[in-house]
Amino acid sequence: MTRRRAVWALCSAVMLACGPWQRVGAPDRTPPGVGITQLFDASTVYRSMGFLVGGPALPFVGTVRYLRAATPDSTLALCALSLANTALTFRRDANEFVAEYHVEVSFRPDTGPSRLVTSDQAVRVRAFKETLRGDESIIFQQFVTVRPGVYHVGVLVRDRNGPNLSRGERVDTVPSFTGQGIGNPIPYYDGTGRSNLAELPKLVANPRATLPFGGDTLRFYLEGYGLAPGTRLAVSAVDGRGAPAWQDTVALSGGDLSHTTVALLPGRVPLGRADLVVAAVAGGGSLKAETPFVVSLSDQWIITNFDQMLSLLRYFDRQDLVAKLRSAPPDQRPGLWRDFWKTTDPVPMTPENEALDEYFRRVQIANQRFQESADPGWLTDRGEVFITLGEPDEVVDLRGDVSRDAMTIRWNYIQLRVSLLFRDESGFGRFRLTPSSRSEYQRVLARVRRMQ
Repeated sequence: MTRRRAVWALCSAVMLACGPWQRVGAPDRTPPGVGITQLFDASTVYRSMGFLVGGPALPFVGTVRYLRAATPDSTLALCALSLANTALTFRRDANEFVAEYHVEVSFRPDTGPSRLVTSDQAVRVRAFKETLRGDESIIFQQFVTVRPGVYHVGVLVRDRNGPNLSRGERVDTVPSFTGQGIGNPIPYYDGTGRSNLAELPKLVANPRATLPFGGDTLRFYLEGYGLAPGTRLAVSAVDGRGAPAWQDTVALSGGDLSHTTVALLPGRVPLGRADLVVAAVAGGGSLKAETPFVVSLSDQWIITNFDQMLSLLRYFDRQDLVAKLRSAPPDQRPGLWRDFWKTTDPVPMTPENEALDEYFRRVQIANQRFQESADPGWLTDRGEVFITLGEPDEVVDLRGDVSRDAMTIRWNYIQLRVSLLFRDESGFGRFRLTPSSRSEYQRVLARVRRMQ
């Protein structure tokens, strides 16, 4: 999994009341079936990490990080948003497709004046298929100077070509960086930072702070203020249980402003939520800063438990590859997952793995549609058939047929030339494939897999 290609939106950098603006270049085993819906709900994960999250009408993930500003009574805030092309409405413009959106970033104190920045952006792509991308394909970022204090930090994103809009808000404390200090670690994709406090950092931020398991490298930009030359920062990745999963030290040049970067390589941190913690000893005291991130099997479906993933893949076509993942020791899992992704990706030129995306889409639908008593929908017989064969062409409900000794539902797959009967022998709404239908299903499934 190489870093997903991104269509960078215009990333504008604005300093309120500070002159002109410039542009910056574009764990524990979970029982099967438990919490499947939450595992696919990325917004729940990011919201729990303290991120700004937009609603389903126009989903986005946002984060705010703080650095020292040029004047001692102000702090420089970086607000970065991550959107997918599918969140916006595209219109055709000559040989291109164009989406336009409006962003408002606000810092509202309980008393006193608010800070508000607005921006209108456009995204242009050449192929219609690009408009359907569901991965992180758009990044918007804004620098704003605000006074230290407690604020209601809000973000509004509105589709300018359609009716959808979404808001995210949280209460946040804007820190003061007088004296010696360490800025918030900023996850980023590219850039060189800055060499003096009067500049804006040249960075393309990573708003989701998500490291795909087994692929890519997650980078953090660090700044120190007023530190002695040669000051070393202790850097650690702390997992959800508070245990350090990785540790290192980096040196700063010292002075009013010094900066460095930290890279988390694939496989160094286990799956799940973690925090990057940066600490230093200076002036007889201790300095500390931290920021959350997540290691997931994908930034599309936030699944952070390897055993859960193996359970979810029980119906996937390539069970030979799933078996290799299941038997692999933990230190070999990242490399094997990378191989699994590449081998099962039907269109390597695209950033998505279309086969896995479709598979997990069906798992989600089955879990919602076919729950039976305490059994999760994706673990029922109807869930299994739906995930592996897809939507039936015809569903015949025979439960009102008094001539039958049990309630029955028939699924017809016309192109596959098969009819499958699900029968509720117990009367408690638990539909199972009849023995003959189970045999027919296995025969058809083997044929479908041979054709793929």
